[in-house]
Amino acid sequence: MLRRGFVLFLLVLPLFNITPNALGDEGMYPMSELDQLDLKAVGLEIEPSLIYNPDGLSLVDGICKIGGCTGSFVSDEGLMLTNHHCAFRAIRDASTPKHDFLSEGFSAATRAEEAPAIGYTVRITDSYRDVSAEVLAVVNAGMDPENRTKAIEKKMKELSLAEEQAHPGKRAEVNEMFLGKTYVLFLYTYLKDVRLVYSPPLAIGNFGGEADNWMWPRHSGDFSFMRAYVGPDGESADYSEDNIPYRPKVVLEVGSEGVQEDDFVFIFGYPGTTYRHRSAAFLRYLSKHYMPTVVDWYGWQIENLVASAQGDRGRELALATRVKSLQNTYKNFRGKLQGIERLDLLASRKQQEEQLQIFIDSDSQRQENYGQVLGRLDDYYTQRAETTAFDLWLRYMLRSSETMSAALIVWENSIEKNKPETERESAYMARNLDQTINSLVIKADSFDPQADALIMSELLRRAGDISQAKKLSAVSDMAGSKGEKEAQKFLQRAFEKSLLMDSDKLLKAMEMDTAELQKMNDPFLQLVAELYPPYLELRQENKRRKGELDQLQATLQEIKRQFQGQDFVPDANGTLRLTYGRIEGYSPRDAVHLTPFTTLEGILEKDTGVKPFAVPERFRDLIVAGDFGPFVNADLGGVPVNMLYSTDTTGGNSGSPVLNARGQVVGLNFDRAWEATINDFAWDHSYSRSIGVDIRYVLWVTLKFGGAERLLQEMRVDF
Repeated sequence: MLRRGFVLFLLVLPLFNITPNALGDEGMYPMSELDQLDLKAVGLEIEPSLIYNPDGLSLVDGICKIGGCTGSFVSDEGLMLTNHHCAFRAIRDASTPKHDFLSEGFSAATRAEEAPAIGYTVRITDSYRDVSAEVLAVVNAGMDPENRTKAIEKKMKELSLAEEQAHPGKRAEVNEMFLGKTYVLFLYTYLKDVRLVYSPPLAIGNFGGEADNWMWPRHSGDFSFMRAYVGPDGESADYSEDNIPYRPKVVLEVGSEGVQEDDFVFIFGYPGTTYRHRSAAFLRYLSKHYMPTVVDWYGWQIENLVASAQGDRGRELALATRVKSLQNTYKNFRGKLQGIERLDLLASRKQQEEQLQIFIDSDSQRQENYGQVLGRLDDYYTQRAETTAFDLWLRYMLRSSETMSAALIVWENSIEKNKPETERESAYMARNLDQTINSLVIKADSFDPQADALIMSELLRRAGDISQAKKLSAVSDMAGSKGEKEAQKFLQRAFEKSLLMDSDKLLKAMEMDTAELQKMNDPFLQLVAELYPPYLELRQENKRRKGELDQLQATLQEIKRQFQGQDFVPDANGTLRLTYGRIEGYSPRDAVHLTPFTTLEGILEKDTGVKPFAVPERFRDLIVAGDFGPFVNADLGGVPVNMLYSTDTTGGNSGSPVLNARGQVVGLNFDRAWEATINDFAWDHSYSRSIGVDIRYVLWVTLKFGGAERLLQEMRVDF
């Protein structure tokens, strides 16, 4: 429900003219399409205008993006609720071996003790408008694909900069909604001072660890509280002790009574990328070439990085964020690969396209306009597959090692800063440079030479198996098992001599031009300089590929609309969306039915005293004592911990508030069930379930274990 705020004006645009799914729970709907949904018919109890109101205040104004996750404002003093794993880096950055907040949990007793979350930003959607005509006006039929991509990118940047000039202090961004077809300009409030307020220990916030990740039943307390601050004048500002809490336009009410099975729920959030409108050729490429390569490399890193830091808590903390990110993608991709095979998704997509081709061939005009699109997409991805091993190797060589990643940023900045603003790569535009520099400082503060040497050594070994890689003069002497001695000599010299692992020297290097960087004789910069031409060639090739793909994908969407007789929801792309469904379990296998709630009792059943199933002793004592306060559910006989619901979510929905029929926060989305990792490619009511932490568990942990009653008071929760 709404508590307070200011009037906000958003343009309502009939961008897609979507016919909603009959079940009403598939689809990540853009805000412009909500007026086409009959949410009251499926269970919404409040007026739809309270969810989204183009002429005033609505729940959507209480939603924000925190880094790559979603958050929600739950107090009028900038308090935000998001996932523990979304706040993970901030917790790690505040930690030391002496004060290990990942293990102990973090609780600020006062505002002054709230820990700066360096590098975190908060983004709140203010307005948007369709700029497709303006963007596509810069292209013509005679353009080659690379120039088409460059022209579109430049126009998107020009529109964003113009919007920011018209709205000082705001941020603007043009997003591609349908590839090569539809573009929307978003205007955002952008806050730069974010602080950590409360997070439970990792043993609670990530109970079950990787063993339980993407699995049900779950018992994870995946939540944290953060706070947004602004300058004394109320405007966005960098961190300062003089800053004051941000006053959100809308505060979401916390529904401490929770939900029951079969209750209607809905979610706002910023879901990442989905691929439901891509071709069978894309699925083949992804499942046979791209994802297996990523799984193999990420799996190797996880195993070896964890082993290298075993027993050294300082190094474990330094590597924690990197390892957690690798683990999440690794298991997610494994789930996707299994899901594609389990559902025989490639065969079913091919069958759909066979029917589409019959439809195309049945009309001479359609045949002329669309007859070759599926064949050309097949050729496109066949060509992509031929270079995938090298493309990914080169990317990993320059980015998997944090020292090499820093060297790449420094080197590329020296080149990009000489270009006009709209022709620079996005990270080096003046509007984004502070954030790029902040990311460098964060990396420098946690550089782990041993880990980076391990990664680079393995990548140089793998170069011997990739013909294009071992031909590169920069690494030819170090490639494969034959080059192992040369590789070790280089790495020893590089880590001894490099200046880039010092944050002060790193910042000075960002001010240098290319000639000055060359004079530093830094081994990592020298290696990057040698690898940069093929990297630049690959980036230009990717622009050409994107230009070609955009045109093919736009053509495919046109004929699919004709074939289906309706428009459809655009794939998720990091912009604000709504999805809805019900609290409900599912049956993943024959004779197996999984119910939609877990409880504290399940934590005791899983607790072995050994990580990742080891809760703090005091926490266990609280459960055994049955001190549940007002957060007990009589039907379940205890405090609900996690819950399942049939909404349509993906990466980026981490931290999204789960809202009940009255618009109250009743949970916090953090995951999907294992079978639903396939959601990026296909959604189905029978297996697509999202997982959230129940608000009653959030409140119980915060109050009874965390002793943070001040936060419940701030959220106006009775206890």
